[in-house]
Amino acid sequence: MIRMLTSVLTFLIFASPVAAGSLSADERRMADWIDAHVDDAIALLKETVDIPSGSMNLEGVREVGRVMRRELDAVGLATEWIEMPAELNRAGHLFGRKSGVGKKFLLIGHLDTVFEIEDGTRPFASDGEVATGHGISDMKSGNVVIVYALRALAAIGALDDIPVVVAYIGDEEKSGRPFSISRKDLIEAGQWADVALGFEEGVNYDDTDWATVARRSSSNWMLTVTGKQSHSSNIFNENTGAGAIFEVARILNGFYDDVRGEEYLTFNAGTIQGGTEVDYDPQQNRGSSFGKTNIVPRKVIVHGGIRTISQDQLDRARDAMRDIVAASLPHTSAIIEFTDGYPPMAPTQGNIALQQELSAINVALGRGPMPLLDPLKRGAADISFVAPATDALAGLGMIGGRGHTPDEYVILSSMSLAIKRAAILIYRLSREAAAD
Repeated sequence: MIRMLTSVLTFLIFASPVAAGSLSADERRMADWIDAHVDDAIALLKETVDIPSGSMNLEGVREVGRVMRRELDAVGLATEWIEMPAELNRAGHLFGRKSGVGKKFLLIGHLDTVFEIEDGTRPFASDGEVATGHGISDMKSGNVVIVYALRALAAIGALDDIPVVVAYIGDEEKSGRPFSISRKDLIEAGQWADVALGFEEGVNYDDTDWATVARRSSSNWMLTVTGKQSHSSNIFNENTGAGAIFEVARILNGFYDDVRGEEYLTFNAGTIQGGTEVDYDPQQNRGSSFGKTNIVPRKVIVHGGIRTISQDQLDRARDAMRDIVAASLPHTSAIIEFTDGYPPMAPTQGNIALQQELSAINVALGRGPMPLLDPLKRGAADISFVAPATDALAGLGMIGGRGHTPDEYVILSSMSLAIKRAAILIYRLSREAAAD
């Protein structure tokens, strides 16, 4: 399976796009409308960036949701705020829906940012070419692109018959658990859709625009190792054994030697606590330990993450890690537990067909072809929850970067580009479906 996916990516990463052609009359009308309204789109971006909305700032997330609800209502979507149960401690999600016939589209954004109240606030700022602010690229700019792509379609009467669901998720940066609750509505929308489009920031480097057809999974593992506490003078003897820290060193070294190396597979040991007394809170990723140099340590806890390109790769990596854990040193034992997180978005042929369509549009807009972005260059995202059920394409937002840092930015001229690419892509796919 992995060889197949890798060969697909390798073969197509610089593949020639489908014939680009030029914009149709309707597409040119949309492009003109977008150019005339780009300042309005940037004003909406400023309005939302100026609202602090870290995932745990529940009222801030709801306030951004109210702004975006106003915008979706104005486009004619039926909007709904979906509350999360109190025990999840998350703000909820905004969904907008419009019925129609033909190919069904799911457009995905998120209202929250990684920056919480304690990080301070960084409002919208611009020098005319670059704009900065908390959450501006990840992903308040993408939220705006969704609205104005729909408005552009509506401006030429093309939106009337297109079935659409817009999903603005309220906890993408710090997801509520379990996912069976926090992502239930998104997963159901993915099962309904024929095409899912994600609007996190677009990627441009080496003067090339890149298309995202694959994203790796993101899940966690917890390793708990126990040894026999004793005076350190007894370590390695037949009654005491190796102790917990030597055992965890063996295991981690085994992961490095025997699991590492497969393309698109990475794993990380993020925290480690070890000694005679250990306390660790996985929710806060914080812990403490106590031990002495003359005591054989009794316990070690390691908390890590793992990323893969497919479920098959994840399953095999987990099995290999379990095998290494099971081969204990004398008088030690270990348990590894895996927690499911964001699933992978595999580079399917359907996704690649969307990339080729988008690449042709990019050329028709006067830019170059859009090759496939290496999945190692992007993290996990909500689109991965729906990718198993439908064709999917991500990275349709404004061009920006430095996400999750105080220097997060977007290129203002890319607002018009991102809206045009999204609107024309939806238009062409819906026309293809009508022709069929």
